[in-house]
Amino acid sequence: MANSEESYETTDIKQFASTSFTISKRLLGIFLLIIGTGSFFGILAIDIFDVGRQGGIGPSQQAALALTLIVALIGLTLIPLGDKPA
Repeated sequence: MANSEESYETTDIKQFASTSFTISKRLLGIFLLIIGTGSFFGILAIDIFDVGRQGGIGPSQQAALALTLIVALIGLTLIPLGDKPA
């Protein structure tokens, strides 16, 4: 009986490769939040570390920053929905 219970643990990496795995809204939200915030700070880091260039944040960077914020906000709204399939 203990072996059948172990196959349902969420920490088992084999679960992600199985054909019955479905991504939950919480997991999708966490993924979108990480991607959105990481991209946001990555775009800002490009502007900060590119010291020799003048002009600051241009229109394409502003659009990209807005899109990354939208992705992060969508992720934040999905996290409280729990373990329902996405």
